[in-house]
Amino acid sequence: MEKEGKKGGFTLIILIMLASLVVAGLWTKVPAIKKFIDLILNPTAGALLKWNLSWGMVILVFILTLFVTLIQKYATDQEALKELKKEQKEIQKQMKVYKEHPDKIMEFQKRQMKLIPEQFKLSMRALAFTSIPLILFFRWFYDFFDSLGHVKFFGITGSWFLFYLVVSLIFSSILRKYLKVV
Repeated sequence: MEKEGKKGGFTLIILIMLASLVVAGLWTKVPAIKKFIDLILNPTAGALLKWNLSWGMVILVFILTLFVTLIQKYATDQEALKELKKEQKEIQKQMKVYKEHPDKIMEFQKRQMKLIPEQFKLSMRALAFTSIPLILFFRWFYDFFDSLGHVKFFGITGSWFLFYLVVSLIFSSILRKYLKVV
């Protein structure tokens, strides 16, 4: 994908995010959405969770995290993100050097603030590609775990979402480092 295409526009991102919210909102109102996702996920993800709830969930979290990480890597301009992070670190260093000069600090903060929208725009593109699949998965997870009642992961009673969050953070940090994703 060329550099300009990776930068993209906010319009497409906003439209995809709105579509994600619409799909999530229609989950119970349009039974065809739920039935279609059940048709796909029950024999695959559902079978994995029924085989072994804890390890099945770990495998699913790994697959979803890998999917998100790969999209992040290839749907964003990694070089531009690296440059922005490098510039932010340089500004932080300068702020430490001039910590006794409020006027200089203000100048550095203004420069830093100008970088935020660009970094946000570059990072949000990947979210646009992953939002609908993840929302559908999360809605399916909610229904699946709701039907089970109280669940235990590795002997600990807890929320499937909290388990997902913790395990995905672990996998994400490993995958991002291994795949060199900014």
